Amino acid sequence: MRYFTTVFLFLFFTLAVYGQKYSNEFLSIGVDARGQAMGSALAASTQNAMASYWNPAGLMGIEEELSIGLMHSEWYAGVGNFDFIGIAKPITKSKRVKRVLGLSFIRFGIDNIPNTLSLYDDDGTINYQNIVPFSATDYAVLLSYAQGIYTYEVGKLTIGGNAKVIHRKIGPFATAWGFGIDVGLQFEIGDLKLGFLGKDISNTFNAWKIEFSEKEKEVLELTDNKIPIGSLEVTRPQFIFGGAYGKEFGKVGFLFETDLTVTTDGRRNTLIQGDQVSIDPTAGIELSYNKAIFLRAGINNIQQELDLNYDESWVFQPSMGVGIKFYKLYIDYALTNVGSTAQKSYSHIISLSIDFDFDYFKKVLNNQ
Repeated sequence: MRYFTTVFLFLFFTLAVYGQKYSNEFLSIGVDARGQAMGSALAASTQNAMASYWNPAGLMGIEEELSIGLMHSEWYAGVGNFDFIGIAKPITKSKRVKRVLGLSFIRFGIDNIPNTLSLYDDDGTINYQNIVPFSATDYAVLLSYAQGIYTYEVGKLTIGGNAKVIHRKIGPFATAWGFGIDVGLQFEIGDLKLGFLGKDISNTFNAWKIEFSEKEKEVLELTDNKIPIGSLEVTRPQFIFGGAYGKEFGKVGFLFETDLTVTTDGRRNTLIQGDQVSIDPTAGIELSYNKAIFLRAGINNIQQELDLNYDESWVFQPSMGVGIKFYKLYIDYALTNVGSTAQKSYSHIISLSIDFDFDYFKKVLNNQ
């Protein structure tokens, strides 16, 4: 038992130092059409139920008694489906100290993948009836909390955090459970907003369990495929620094935000690259009319690519979108070619957020 504990701790701290690149990447896609349209630059200005993903400190921006956010998007020409539902509610009515609690659910799945491991019968003939589809799905549940630290004439500071549970499943072959912690800050001074998000500051761990039947193992060996074993996957911390500036001129307003995502899992193909740390800048702008109609655009995923002549060039991922507000209902749409910079493989994102004012509904009912 002592030997086992020693080995476990060695692997634990070794993986915590090195980690794996691109682990749990489904949590880097983005859950809001507004954020996607603005190039995923939202750490400083997010302030609704979607804030549990972008920056949990932004939950403090919820003014009504309940806020709900919904999103559905189809990636890679409909191959992958990405869904989000979040709910947030202020749990104190004190004007001096405000606290908000949130719960969010995220799913990313690729469905109807054919399992061809049993394609052949024992006599060597092909039997298409043996093909059974399966899904590769990723789930995350986020429990969020936000609270105001102080509010003075000079500005307002809020803090928030996520405790997240992750479940990943690849058909009947592999499952993983994981957990992690995020911490966020937002500071508002006049028309300037600053945001900070520490994602996976605890290192997010996924423990994989691999299960193949004896017949499936035999097929893998005969086809020179290495049989995978269970493993511990670690997501290293990311730090996002955001700054936003907004102004209104009568009925017309604008908001500009730029974020810097600092990764700590080694060199990545980003604008600023380092052996241990890489920096990925994003930027977005939002124009509004009468706080009811919104036009948005953004850029992110700035990378170097090689063409067929091995010449390097810089490319980026553009995005755009629109939004409409009707009373407390927000409908947002974004168009972006996420996951592809050179190829024009655009995806459509639609999100919906609703704020509920129960006192307003009570007054309406009483008047009737």
